[in-house]
Amino acid sequence: MDIQTMKAQACAAIDAHREEIIALGESIRVEPELGYKEYKTSAKVRAAFDKLGLPYESEVALTGITARLPGRLHKATLAIMGELDAVVCPGHPQADPVTGAAHACGHFAQIAAVIGAAMGLKYSGVSDQLDGDIEFWATPAEEAGEVEWRKSLIDAGKISFLGGKQEMIKLGCLDHVDVAMMIHSGSGDKCAVATTSNGFVAKYVHYIGKEAHAGGAPHLGVNALNAANLGLMAIHAQRETFKNEDTIRVHPIITKGGDLVNVVPADVRIETYVRGKTMPGVLDASRKVNRALQAGAMAVGAQVEIVEIPGYMPRRNDPAFNDVFEANLNALVGADHVAHFDHMGGCSDFGDVQHIIPAIHPYIGGMVGGGHASDYQVQDPDMAYIIAAKSMAMTAIDLLADGAETALRIKRDFVPVYKDRDAWLAAWAELME
Repeated sequence: MDIQTMKAQACAAIDAHREEIIALGESIRVEPELGYKEYKTSAKVRAAFDKLGLPYESEVALTGITARLPGRLHKATLAIMGELDAVVCPGHPQADPVTGAAHACGHFAQIAAVIGAAMGLKYSGVSDQLDGDIEFWATPAEEAGEVEWRKSLIDAGKISFLGGKQEMIKLGCLDHVDVAMMIHSGSGDKCAVATTSNGFVAKYVHYIGKEAHAGGAPHLGVNALNAANLGLMAIHAQRETFKNEDTIRVHPIITKGGDLVNVVPADVRIETYVRGKTMPGVLDASRKVNRALQAGAMAVGAQVEIVEIPGYMPRRNDPAFNDVFEANLNALVGADHVAHFDHMGGCSDFGDVQHIIPAIHPYIGGMVGGGHASDYQVQDPDMAYIIAAKSMAMTAIDLLADGAETALRIKRDFVPVYKDRDAWLAAWAELME
């Protein structure tokens, strides 16, 4: 089969399973789970792989899954990735009433599209015509929230990183992968290819004061909440020192502000990211943030403990890989419905993947509302689920047909920041010293 015939057959297979793909996405959407806790979602993915007859490894990085679809030859390996987790958004109509988790970022559509692409490539028989293998990854914990809880997992030796893809890199899952891609959902009727986005480090901050009666003897206490407020104001005073080109973002939350209203607060906890376009920019801002937090404690005589946790490296989409994907988007939705995103302020653990191998993270429309907001919903299921699946299946064919020459060319021309897993691990260790 030629490439266009293979694409047509894969897309026809996706169309034939349209309702099944959408049903999977909707099932995940209404049962949201937070990172490293995606047990129901993982079970749904395993059931889908069982039905496809794909062998898989489960409980990778606690809740992740990897399945493999071999080609006729094994000249290159492509990983197609999707994310299992939700965010905390208790005001969302489909939020979990206990955890506040809600799929307000579109990860449910990613997973459905990954399974849809697998259906298209497997059921059409196209995978038997490809000269490389495809892995389908369902990755945990992309949303790097619940920092204190994840720190407890790190302290217990269960994980080393906030993000699931980082854990999977650490475990060696990426060692044999040559190229990788995933999609992210977006609002509106347009799709987009992207260039770069921020990276970050995370901080868990614990202010420790001294309890006293808040009404009868406040002078005997040390108010940790006052220390925290001063620390946060000192961060604000640093903002004019952040250079525009570094796109620094610092956005703390207080997760505990004391214990009882009539007791001087002695236990106050903060979580925050320090985001930026480059890791040197992030680390420069991070030092300023630490200095500000320490100043708040010093001002009132409190203590402060600042625990820094590796965040994510900035995304760096491969231009040649982007071109292949964009050509397929143009064929599916028309060039007038394909945008080009410049640098973005958000972060993803996919950035760590992109520092080691060539990889892309484009956007597929079909949603309405704001990301991470209570109005985020599916507006166009065909765009959100089916176009997403077809775009990845078609790109997989381009990469792995004809001796996998396109994948091998992209890999050959790619200049990695870190040559392998060990170099990447060493870089994070150095960054966090």
